[in-house]
Amino acid sequence: MTVLRSVVAGFGAALPRERVTNEALVARGVDTSDEWIRQRTGIGSRHIAQPDETTVTLATAAARAAMDRAGIGPEAIDMVVLGTTTPDDTFPASATQVQAALGIHGGFAFDVQAVCSGFVYALAMADNCLRLGQARTALVIGAETFTRLLDWEDRTTCVLFGDGAGAIVLRAEPGTGTAADRGVLTTHLHSDGRHRDALYVDGGPSTTGTVGHVHMKGQEVFRHAVNRLAEVVDEALKATGVTAADIDWLVPHQANRRIIDAMGRKMGLQPEKVVVTVDRHANTSAASIPLALAEAAADGRIQPGQLVLIEAMGGGFTWGSSLIRW
Repeated sequence: MTVLRSVVAGFGAALPRERVTNEALVARGVDTSDEWIRQRTGIGSRHIAQPDETTVTLATAAARAAMDRAGIGPEAIDMVVLGTTTPDDTFPASATQVQAALGIHGGFAFDVQAVCSGFVYALAMADNCLRLGQARTALVIGAETFTRLLDWEDRTTCVLFGDGAGAIVLRAEPGTGTAADRGVLTTHLHSDGRHRDALYVDGGPSTTGTVGHVHMKGQEVFRHAVNRLAEVVDEALKATGVTAADIDWLVPHQANRRIIDAMGRKMGLQPEKVVVTVDRHANTSAASIPLALAEAAADGRIQPGQLVLIEAMGGGFTWGSSLIRW
């Protein structure tokens, strides 16, 4: 049986110019320490966007790098989907601004808001459109200026996050409908709005008219994350008939090193098969998975034909997974 698969044709990443270490946060007056942050999160540094660096500028840079890797110009792109919680404007969609900045004059563009699960959600939307023939080549981007949402007096949240963007180019190509195909093999999405108060921002245009700040119940988020992510990973494996032993790379959302390590242990994976960037990027929300994918593909760890499993959980709660043969 011949089917259309969404094959990764290129990847790219962009980080703000300023890298801020834990020590630098302490020097800026945050009531914390490098030891406190590292023990609880595994984070050593993060990048923080300057006023001239926005979600759109970072997303555009990452997308342009992905297009260059794929060897294509703007005329080839007929879909742009951007996962972000921090758009440049309430409207229009930041994806349309990226579309314009890249000189893409055809197709369609839209944002997806699922917080830290945003890239997995965006990937699923693009994969569905490509498999249905609604588009041929898609840019899938995760981009955030998440530090704009932080209360720098709240050390339980402000030390956790950073800014950045990552992108991939997906191209519709024929496959056999088996797990041997290259491309996106399966995607699985979930949400449960009953847990809104565990991780949220206390602002918005329809309520306070302000951006607001992040609030989080860390232990509750941790407990749900480990359980929900294990379930959605199992879904991906069962849907494709592969086992954890078949996975070449786990590329998880980079929220907390303890969550990442717990997922690796649950899957029985050796630590060297888990891509980790949280130590240098912190939690970049929807940008974390594509940033990690781009790093591991650029340095040669992820090779064509290998099985890559991605998973994420974010505020809402939202969570999801995808299995991709690179």
